[in-house]
Amino acid sequence: MDDSAPTADENKAAAKAKRRRWLGLLAAVVVVGGIAYFFYWLLVLSHYESTDNAYVGAEIAMVTPQVNGAVTEIRVRETEPVKAGQVLVVIDPTDARLTLASAEADLARAERQYQQTSATGRSLAAQVQASAAGLTEADAREAKARADLARAASDLRHRQNLAPTGAVAGEELTSARDAFATAQSELRQAEAARAQATASETAAASSREANEALTRGPVSENPIISAARAKVEQARIDLSRTIIRAPVAGVVAKRQVQVGQRVQVGEALMSIVPIQNAYVDANFKEVQLKKVHVGQAVELTSDIYGGDVVFHGRVIGFSGGTGSAFSLVPAQNATGNWIKIVQRLPVRIALDPAELRAHPLRVGLSMKATIDISR
Repeated sequence: MDDSAPTADENKAAAKAKRRRWLGLLAAVVVVGGIAYFFYWLLVLSHYESTDNAYVGAEIAMVTPQVNGAVTEIRVRETEPVKAGQVLVVIDPTDARLTLASAEADLARAERQYQQTSATGRSLAAQVQASAAGLTEADAREAKARADLARAASDLRHRQNLAPTGAVAGEELTSARDAFATAQSELRQAEAARAQATASETAAASSREANEALTRGPVSENPIISAARAKVEQARIDLSRTIIRAPVAGVVAKRQVQVGQRVQVGEALMSIVPIQNAYVDANFKEVQLKKVHVGQAVELTSDIYGGDVVFHGRVIGFSGGTGSAFSLVPAQNATGNWIKIVQRLPVRIALDPAELRAHPLRVGLSMKATIDISR
C-alpha cells in the first residue's frame, strides 16, 4: 500500500500537466484564430457590406384598354413571353369603324363647303366689280343731271329777265320752267341712284370680306376642315386602339380579361413583367450605408440557382425613404413609449443583362447582395 500511493499522486500530477498543456494549446489556437479573423476582417470583410434582405423587382407594365368595347380575341396566356408590339387583346372594332366612316363623311362635307365658299367668293368679287362700275355710272348720271339743272336754271333766268320786255312769249317761259323742274327731278333721281349704288357696293364688299374670312389662308389651315380632320384622326386612333399590343417585352402575368368581357377605359387586363430589365432592391441597415455609393460593384446570389450562379451588378441609387416612412401606417415615434429600431433603406442595384438572359429571374425572388465598398 505504501508503494502505490506515490504512483497515484504522480498520475494525477501528470494528468494535470497534460490538461494544462491542452488548455494552453487551445488558448493559443483561440488567440491565433482571433488574430487571424481580425486581420481577415480588416483586410477582407471590412471592404464588403452584405444583406440577404434583397428582392428582385422590375418596372411592371400594366395593360389597359384606351377604348370601350367587347373583347373578341385574347392571343396570349398567363406566363407566356411576349415581344414589344405583339398583339395581346382584340376589341370589337365595329363601333370604331362606324365612327371613322362618319368622321370621314364630315370631313368630305367640310371640304365641299370650303369649295362652295371659295366659289361664292369669286362670285362676290365679280359683284363688287359690277357695283363699282354701277357707282361710276351713277356718278356720271349725277354729274350730267347737275349740269342739265344748271343749264335749265340759266335758261329760265334768262327768259324771266326778258319776259317784262315782251321779247319772250309766255309759252317759252312756261317751257323753261318745266325744263327746270324736270332737271331738278332728274338730279334727285340721279342722287338716289348713286346712293343705292354706293350701298350696293358697300354690301358687296362686306359680303366678300365675310366670305374671305372663311377661306383666308391655305386649305390645310382652315379651322372647319382642321377640326373635321382632327375628328377623323381621332377616329382612326380609336380604331387602332381596338388592337391592344404589348408595351414592352416580357412575361404575361395577372391576366384578368376573358373573351366576351366588355372592358372600360383604364381597366386592368394583364401585366407585362420585363424580366430582361429586372433589378434588385437590397434593404441594408442604416449602419451599413456609410461607405456605400452609387457605382460600386455588387455580387448577388439567388436561392433559385444557389451559390454556383453569381450575378454581377452595380449600385444605381437609393430610395427616398425607409420602408416604414412609406408604409400605410407610419410609425409614431413622437409617442411616449418609444424604442429605437434600426431602419433599412432600399438600395437599387442594376444587373448584368447578359447574365439575366443566361439565368432569368422573376419579380419577388429573394437575393443575397454583397457590395464592394473598397472602391
